Amino acid sequence: MNDENIKKIVENLIATFLHAGQVALDLRDKGLKKKMKSDNTPVSNGDLEVNDILTNKIKALTPELPIISEESSENKSKKNLNDFWLIDPIDGTYDYINNLEEFTVNAGLILKNKPAAGLIFAPAKKRMFYSYGLNNSYEVTNGNKIKLECSKNFNGNSIKFVSYSNNIKPEIERIHKKLNVKEFVKMKSSLKFCVIAAGEYDGYVAEPRAYEWDIAAGHAILEHAGGIVTDFSNQKVRYGKKDFKNSSLILKRIST
Repeated sequence: MNDENIKKIVENLIATFLHAGQVALDLRDKGLKKKMKSDNTPVSNGDLEVNDILTNKIKALTPELPIISEESSENKSKKNLNDFWLIDPIDGTYDYINNLEEFTVNAGLILKNKPAAGLIFAPAKKRMFYSYGLNNSYEVTNGNKIKLECSKNFNGNSIKFVSYSNNIKPEIERIHKKLNVKEFVKMKSSLKFCVIAAGEYDGYVAEPRAYEWDIAAGHAILEHAGGIVTDFSNQKVRYGKKDFKNSSLILKRIST
């Protein structure tokens, strides 16, 4: 699959993401049907409906590629995957079902175990992000398309990170100190990757947690905007690992 093919696939998915996000909001307005999954996390009919919308369109565009989705058992038992999609139909389900705004709709294209493209839509914030290769990362909001170049306007004297919790663990605190982080703000969902790609925040640190579908789209968007994504050992993050479990993560919008 060449760069032009990837670009066409991503551009053909944007309208689907905007539609799926609106469906998610409409279903929430009507009142969601919620239940707990076996891992004690919530899921709603909105998650499942968005999953169907995304997977049907992606299958039509790339029938040869397996789709690994949080909300489906299909293909999760496959081994040695190299080229595939990772989908998280609603990342930040807690925010979604509680009428908050940080939830996102996500899909990441993985080629040769590396992120080749990503799409993330935050419906309640009306922010659509997508990428299809280095120097091709964008945000569309209010009809305006903005190229994301996350190294712009970096201020090393006031480094501000995002965090998935207000109570950070000692290992993460040590990394924050090493990177001269002055403050951090709690933020849920893959929106973390997007606001770093947009240059609104400077980075994010997480120990191994969650799954590859939580980070693949954001990884692509941030890296293609010029950002840096590694694990705690400064190694590149690869995809298709056992059980699709994440490694540790350090996101930075500029090398520091």
